[in-house]
Amino acid sequence: MAKEQKNRPSKPSERKSSKKDLAPQLDQGSEESKFRPRLQDTYEQQVVPALMKEFGYENVMQVPKLERMVLNVGMGEAIQNVKLLESAVTELGMITGQKPVVTRAKKAIAGFKLRQGLPIGAKVTLRSRRMYEFFDRLVTLALPRIRDFRGVSPKAFDGRGNYTLGLKEQLIFPEIKYDEVASIHGMDITVVTTARTNDEGKALLKHLGMPFRA
Repeated sequence: MAKEQKNRPSKPSERKSSKKDLAPQLDQGSEESKFRPRLQDTYEQQVVPALMKEFGYENVMQVPKLERMVLNVGMGEAIQNVKLLESAVTELGMITGQKPVVTRAKKAIAGFKLRQGLPIGAKVTLRSRRMYEFFDRLVTLALPRIRDFRGVSPKAFDGRGNYTLGLKEQLIFPEIKYDEVASIHGMDITVVTTARTNDEGKALLKHLGMPFRA
């Protein structure tokens, strides 16, 4: 009897619970989970009413919002020196407060001595609190530190309200110390929104503080 009970298949509810236990519970119960970004309050209290008036939305659910931010660093030099990639991963983690994922080559390119599966970069996807907090630091601290900065291009939208910003160096982030970097490299930052058009996406980012060039 005991043997039969041991080998019986688990109930659906038990399997569901087991799967849930394996899922990462990000920041649950930590001080960070209690933190509410300033920009999130700004969005709900100021940006939403402004966009409803500007575009004539009848329902608050129609108002576009930030969905996620993706930071991607490509390190072709890592083919020759893997320590450069390790340094980039560490710096990306410092900038975002989240552990990056190492990206690998999808196919081999003989001319560049690139083999399939070789690590060539790092990526971080930010959502919720970390997304708002990073966007706030990006527009208020990092971008103004660019030399002769006059705003970002308003033309880098993809037609569906998503915006990609290319940065030439990671040194514009206060977390990065010049004397400690292994190499200077750039990164692409993609802001994914729920906007349906570029005009809506641009209005959302502009109200949130993105400094577009005139």
